[in-house]
Amino acid sequence: MSFEIMHFRGAQDILKEKNMKHEVQMTMEYLDEVLYGSNYKRELLRQALEESGWRENGDLTILDGRRYNYKGFRKRVAMDGSFASYEYIHDALFRLQVGFDKKKIDMGIVLVTAQRSEKSPLGSTKNLVEQEIELLHPTISLPVTIALFDLGKRGFYVDEAKAEAGKKQGEETNPIADGQAQTDSPDEKVVFIKPKAEKQTRKGKEKRAVRKKETGTKAASVKPIKEAAA
Repeated sequence: MSFEIMHFRGAQDILKEKNMKHEVQMTMEYLDEVLYGSNYKRELLRQALEESGWRENGDLTILDGRRYNYKGFRKRVAMDGSFASYEYIHDALFRLQVGFDKKKIDMGIVLVTAQRSEKSPLGSTKNLVEQEIELLHPTISLPVTIALFDLGKRGFYVDEAKAEAGKKQGEETNPIADGQAQTDSPDEKVVFIKPKAEKQTRKGKEKRAVRKKETGTKAASVKPIKEAAA
């Protein structure tokens, strides 16, 4: 799992009373499975919460007459958050606090990314959450569960799928794999024969000598005739 759940101000006990502890755990696991490495987290988050039953009713509205909505709502437990940056935790806590002060919800769940700059001097994200929950009190006083997600880099699944497809294509086009020889069986050998220069046989020499002799005889017979004519 690439997420961690943290409970504050009795939120875990409230989930137990509502018989929702297992349900929340399963929802977080499903979100982790759907969103890990994806490029379109906002759309996929909405779809995953709909499939998990967190958007079935019309209680998502934060303020009556306004278009501010929670990401999910179930049994007076509201869910809000964003994976764009860790700092969204403050916006989510404020929105949930409004619903709690208006007696609309009993507790809230915040979904937020655990990824932060490696150069941050503020320590781990878990420690930072614990410190900020204390620092924000009493302004933020509702029971809340924080779910920290490490969803990997964007496009992870896309890159992985391309690499796998390229690997398969390479195996299909290249019959040589794992150092195997390109032969039908290990006993077969490929021998390259270099063509040899044509040798002059004895018969060939004799034929050339005969032709040379005949040529000389013809030339000798023609010469006297030319002289007589002269």
